[in-house]
Amino acid sequence: MSRETVISVEGLSKKYILGQNKAGSGGLRHAVEDLVKAPVRWVRGEGKKAPQGPNEFWAVKDVSFSIKRGEVVGIIGRNGAGKSTLLKMLSRITEPTEGRIGIKGRIASLLEVGTGFHPELTGRENISLNGAILGMTQAEIRKKFDEIVQFAEVAKFLDTPVKHYSSGMYVRLAFAVAAHLEPEILVVDEVLAVGDAQFQQKCLGKMQEVSTQQGRTVLFVSHAMHSVKALCTTGILLDQGRIELRGPITEVVAAYSGHAPRRGDPSTLASNRSLGLSLVNASLHQTEKLGTLIVRAKFQLDRPISEAGIGVHIETTAGFELCYLRPETTGLRFGQRSGELQVEFELTSLSERLGAGTYFLGLSFHETNWKCCLDRTPVGEFVVPSLDFYGTGYPPKFEKDGAVVLPVRLIQVG
Repeated sequence: MSRETVISVEGLSKKYILGQNKAGSGGLRHAVEDLVKAPVRWVRGEGKKAPQGPNEFWAVKDVSFSIKRGEVVGIIGRNGAGKSTLLKMLSRITEPTEGRIGIKGRIASLLEVGTGFHPELTGRENISLNGAILGMTQAEIRKKFDEIVQFAEVAKFLDTPVKHYSSGMYVRLAFAVAAHLEPEILVVDEVLAVGDAQFQQKCLGKMQEVSTQQGRTVLFVSHAMHSVKALCTTGILLDQGRIELRGPITEVVAAYSGHAPRRGDPSTLASNRSLGLSLVNASLHQTEKLGTLIVRAKFQLDRPISEAGIGVHIETTAGFELCYLRPETTGLRFGQRSGELQVEFELTSLSERLGAGTYFLGLSFHETNWKCCLDRTPVGEFVVPSLDFYGTGYPPKFEKDGAVVLPVRLIQVG
């Protein structure tokens, strides 16, 4: 690695065998599981069966890139694109099947809620534990301790075992430790979405400070494109385990949002192979009614889903998500489904809700307990026509007046 390069990745790949225990690839935990389960398999007769042919799944395939000191890199892509697997390999949590990783400096990772925390230890004890894992001395931990507690806003619960923390408290403390103990490289996955909006902004500000003022490197994974664009300067777009695009963050976000050509078969818009689910095709049709949009979509399900639902996402052309209509809220839910699912629904009164301009619509697929199993997939753009909403002769336009239109009624003039 050159003097300025802190992360160097060459030909990195990670292979899993679907439907089989990943012995040899998951470390000690999987080895112990194999040892415990072996007698049970033998009693059931499974131990006598000949091994079946491998069903290989490459979560990451032949990925190469380098990142310099002080870069803030957004890693984006749909569910199943390989983002989390890539970060786990960079963080030395998962061993690669092929390829080489070179890292210069101390790395702090926040990949899951409570990463590196021991549930029986208190918040105070976990700060010390995490610091030690990151290679900090006790003197360094004590120096940063008060800043960490203040940032995480958990002073009242500092001597409470973290197993009693909410997921939001977990994330606040975990991020505070990771960001304040001065790692050379900070890796943050979608876990910040667990926190409230105010804390997310606080974290974004801290990451900007870490990168711009302290010259540290940040790798950030998020589906919130406005956060990615606000924080990152460059981006990496992953698709089916491979790098689709590397470049300025605006170009990468545009490609991800469907505003630029994408590689691959256009007949399948998106898929989550591990769940056997794909959005085969989708289309938008604007009717003659003012601001009415008809959406048609066809999904292919390779396994039964006990409760299916569709989420609707509306974005600006800059990639900022204006609204996310969840299936449990809107009623776009269809009970138990398998095979092919065709859906048609209507969005109305758009001109009474949005300023005139161009917007983008995407769809996501949800299953039992409304877990998102197919991430927001761009379907296309639509135009909200001008409407003299206030009767002033000046129709609200997105470029001048913002995206949202709200009724205003004058009551009195003094």
